[in-house]
Amino acid sequence: MYLTSLNILNFKNIEEAELHFSPNINCLVGNNGMGKTNVLDAVYYLSLCKSAFNSIDSQNIRHESEFALIQGVYRKPDGTAEKGGSDEPEGTEQAESVTVTCGIRRGQKKQFRLGRKDYKRLQDHIGLIPLVMVSPKDSELVIEGSDERRRFMDGVIAQQDRPYLEHLTDYNALLKQRNALLKQTAEEGTALNGELFEVIEEQLARHATYIFSLRTGFIQDFIPVFQELYDFIAEHKETVSLTYRSQLQERELTEAFRRTRQRDLALGWTSQGIHKDDLDMRLGGYPLRQVASQGQQKTYLIALKLAQALWLSRPGVKPLLLLDDIFDKLDPERVERIIALTGSERFGQLFITDTDRQHLSDILQSAQHNSRVFHVENGQITTL
Repeated sequence: MYLTSLNILNFKNIEEAELHFSPNINCLVGNNGMGKTNVLDAVYYLSLCKSAFNSIDSQNIRHESEFALIQGVYRKPDGTAEKGGSDEPEGTEQAESVTVTCGIRRGQKKQFRLGRKDYKRLQDHIGLIPLVMVSPKDSELVIEGSDERRRFMDGVIAQQDRPYLEHLTDYNALLKQRNALLKQTAEEGTALNGELFEVIEEQLARHATYIFSLRTGFIQDFIPVFQELYDFIAEHKETVSLTYRSQLQERELTEAFRRTRQRDLALGWTSQGIHKDDLDMRLGGYPLRQVASQGQQKTYLIALKLAQALWLSRPGVKPLLLLDDIFDKLDPERVERIIALTGSERFGQLFITDTDRQHLSDILQSAQHNSRVFHVENGQITTL
């Protein structure tokens, strides 16, 4: 499936734009701060119902405007529209295209529409239009805490398995409830209510088991693809590894909850569960963040995201791939191999931003696909 056209109104620094895309490669060139990344973020919004960079929706509305609107039209490679499941508008199955609309208004809840029908729950849209974005922000996966790496796993799996997001939402709500109960018990100085804790913990364990099972299956399938891509980009010059770490690999969660209640009471938070899971990233057997150069870290992260795109691919559907200013800190050989990869038939529609027109020219020449180039300056977008 690919994005044929995009309409933007009052989104970030873009007052108004109507863009028509190539089904293969689309390049956005311009200086920093001109709005190239904002175009990619608009595409990201239509897939994942949120910004890749700012979680507060109202802050994505152009200054002095009251609302923002993003609208995209999608087609499958054979010209038929992507189906929207049980909630799709009448006639979508036979339509040549399907439209996704996002409306954001200050002080109101954002709205998403598939065709002519509004979504009752945004999570019902996740996975319909799979998407992977590679950006400088990915460095947080290496330098920040385990929250970022769990968020990466969750974001990948949720696009493939809709119940996963529901289990994760319920788990987090129950975790918040258990933590609040721990805090209340400590403040009041009363004895632990074992029966109440058991009820919460049994539900937590049920959701955790599902989440752990899918994370385990995901990482087992994911690692070989990631290894292959890293080896190709780095030309086998380095050895990397990726390992999933979870308490559930060593213990049964319900019993662990029971044994640690008193300790958790002293801590003020829940010390056991899948909210402590992590991904161990290594280069040459050592933690990536400690020994890798900026170029090696960037290679690792690009291989990680490209593996995500391949893992999300299914018959007839390849994720949209957004590459935002990714070539800095990489030597020419690695850039060349990344260009060869992303321009191949293994990947779907490609969107690339860069300040260097030469990089983009090399990509287009190497890929030899239908392409389109846009120039972005102060939120104004023109086709070259």
